[in-house]
Amino acid sequence: MDPQRKWNLAQPSDAAQQLGFNLNTSPLIAQLLINRGLMEPDECRSFLRPSLKCLHDPLMISQLGLAAERIAKAIKDQQKIVIYGDYDVDGITATAILWHAIRNLGGNVDYYIPHRIEEGYGLNADAVRQICDDGAGLIVTVDCGVTAIAPAAVARQRGVDLIITDHHEWHDQGCGPAWPDCLAVVHPRMAQGVTYPNPHLCGAGVAFKLAWATGMAISRATKVSESFRNYLVEATALAALGTIADVVPLVGENRVLAHFGLSGLKASKLTGIQALIAAAGLSGQTLDSYHVGFLLAPRLNAAGRMGHARLAVEMLTTADQPRAIEIATYLEQQNRERQTVEKQILAQAIQQAEQLKCADDDCRAIVLGGVGWHPGVIGIVASRIVDRFHKPAIIVALGQELGQGSGRSIPGFHLAKALDACGRHLEGHGGHEMAAGLRVRPEKFEDFRLEFGEYARRTITPQMLVRELHLDVQAELRLLNEGLVNDLKRLGPFGHGNRRPLLFLHDVELAAAPRRVGKTGDHLQLYVRQGQTRMKCIAFNAGAMCDQLQVGMSIDLAAEPQMNEFNGRTSVELAVKDLVMPNR
Repeated sequence: MDPQRKWNLAQPSDAAQQLGFNLNTSPLIAQLLINRGLMEPDECRSFLRPSLKCLHDPLMISQLGLAAERIAKAIKDQQKIVIYGDYDVDGITATAILWHAIRNLGGNVDYYIPHRIEEGYGLNADAVRQICDDGAGLIVTVDCGVTAIAPAAVARQRGVDLIITDHHEWHDQGCGPAWPDCLAVVHPRMAQGVTYPNPHLCGAGVAFKLAWATGMAISRATKVSESFRNYLVEATALAALGTIADVVPLVGENRVLAHFGLSGLKASKLTGIQALIAAAGLSGQTLDSYHVGFLLAPRLNAAGRMGHARLAVEMLTTADQPRAIEIATYLEQQNRERQTVEKQILAQAIQQAEQLKCADDDCRAIVLGGVGWHPGVIGIVASRIVDRFHKPAIIVALGQELGQGSGRSIPGFHLAKALDACGRHLEGHGGHEMAAGLRVRPEKFEDFRLEFGEYARRTITPQMLVRELHLDVQAELRLLNEGLVNDLKRLGPFGHGNRRPLLFLHDVELAAAPRRVGKTGDHLQLYVRQGQTRMKCIAFNAGAMCDQLQVGMSIDLAAEPQMNEFNGRTSVELAVKDLVMPNR
């Protein structure tokens, strides 16, 4: 529980009662829909019952039709198509989506995934030369390439068509963006003609749309064949993995892809997905965004972080069942090793941050670097540092000739634009608002750190550094029943842009002595009462507050109701995210 955190309670709407009546739901659920910008009954119904019909026409994305026609021609002519993907979950799943689509349509397709440490992020010129030498007739990037000016020139010189599909930020050259010289650049935020309604597609989402349009180009119709439609429905499982793992806003069609993809994961016929789920101990379970973000995605990411991501792509594409199980087991081991290395680097990073006085008010952003830090885990460490200090953080693994860095941000601070502003100190950089990567020479590291810190001081206000807890609606304990919990689940999948609903419970009474629970007493168990209703609560990592709480005390809670199963009995309990005592 953070004493500095600010609680923001959404303003109640007078329309909630009528909207709830129109939807045949409670005013509380109606208020939650209003908080998400949904006011009309029809759009609320669409939100509560997502449909694949809500997906936008893929041809609305600039140059996607041109790209689809070229891939269709390569399929018909049996040209070798090479998919060049990124090494994170988004790139891995995007590669798998397009690979399966081209195979399904009869094409000759291979893939290339760069090594995170040896080659770094994005399309690189040496790899393009090798792919061309190996007989590629067409190269298609997924989740990377929008800034690859020099590598695109190599493909052009070799006479090999290049299609770039990406969703990351591009560099502005002062007189406008400089695009790679290639056949097509497919990007959801490029506006040539009609602006695409969903600018926040991830790489896997863009690959899904390109696969869909390629199916239409093959069939020479506005619809794809029945067998290919069945494939696209199956592919939403891969798209959901990429969408949730890449932390793009789960609204609009992103939410539709995540919704249907999560439903399809459990029943997926893809051998690699089955093996991945089994390795995570989730076979037979209904999966949600938590399972993807914290259990499945880290295992896929472990391939690129600790070894080579092509293993994960192999598992999701060419591997038969024994090989898929073998890879999934290996990824499990790699993920455990990643966790060990991450803890070691995080401890060193925190120590360095404390020495640099990063908690002080005049420090608005954190840049840390260490020799020997593993480049594969620095992104996770950056996330942990942001969680601890609530300031943008960049972690750099310093090598003898080059350092690789990874950054994470806070709301309101556009990380990719910040790196652009400090680009004169960098060898390369790319990313988006909340996450980015960079390369820097060791001798330029301190200059970069100083300029990045100065940029942050000019652009980050003190208010942006105050943690905020957004509360959706005030509720009473008597309303928190199993039916309400089930209705709340219908608002998912939850993630960036569609956070889990958090309820404000005012003036509840401690009905029993609080207890520290967990192996080391880190967590806090409470029983609270309001009127005639009594309910159990669990507050993780709040055990230290136990001695400050007394029976009969009135407190305010920020909490999420959830179902708890114990000894065959189900009951509603509260997961407490924060609590306020009378003297706070």
